[in-house]
This record gives sequence, C-alpha cells and structure tokens, in this order.
Amino acid sequence: MSEQLIVPMLSYEDGCRAMDWLVATFGFAEQTRWTDEAGRLTHGELTLGDQVIMLASPEDYRSPNTQQALGPNMAPWLNHPWIYNGLLLRVDSLDDALSKAKAHGAVLLSPVEDGFPGRRARVADLEGQRWFLIERLVY
Repeated sequence: MSEQLIVPMLSYEDGCRAMDWLVATFGFAEQTRWTDEAGRLTHGELTLGDQVIMLASPEDYRSPNTQQALGPNMAPWLNHPWIYNGLLLRVDSLDDALSKAKAHGAVLLSPVEDGFPGRRARVADLEGQRWFLIERLVY
C-alpha cells in the first residue's frame, strides 16, 4: 500500500450518524470513533479499501442543509448540482450506488450522465455534503 497523500476531512453536525450513514450507504469501514462526554464526534476515521477519510463534529459547525434552512444566502449555491466542495467516489456500478444512496435518503442532484471518464451523478448526503459518484471504467 502506498502512502495516502491527501486525506479528506469532513465536518458534520452529527458525525456519529454520518459515519453510520457512510458505512451503510457507500460501504466504508469504521476504523476509529472518538466522542466526548456528550457523545459528539471529536474524531472519526473511515476507510474504503486502503483510503481514509476523517470526520468530526466541531461545536460551531452548521451543515449545508442547516445553512439553507437558516436563510436564503445559501440557496443559490445549493440549488446547483455542482460539487463546490465534496468528494468524488469511484464505484463499480453507478446504478447500484445510486439505488443504495437514494434508499438511505441521499438527494439526487443531477441526472445520470454518460461519457468520459465514466457514467456519473451527483448526490447530497444526510446533511447536504456533496458526493460525485463516477463509475469505474473497465478496460
């Protein structure tokens, strides 16, 4: 295994719930979960294959969904399907990944697109974080 040079770090209002959602939805495996006395996630690590992402619930963090509910300032940003800040996740089957994501409450942000570098679609997770799902090309 080569050293991972970039490790995504995601904030969630409810990091423990987000970890459970990512495990159930995208097949991540939980490696580390540290919580404070109140049950707030202070540090979490999930793996997918040999890749790691980290999660936490900073005390003052407000998710994209909460920001949109609090006022109209986020609406123009969130009304587009684009991945301004988010993650690209390569999947073996886009149809299977989308089916599972929608079954777990993900919001489809764009229709499925065909073309290089593969079939793709965009979804928002339980707190509005954006995921760009792209089907791996098989040569």
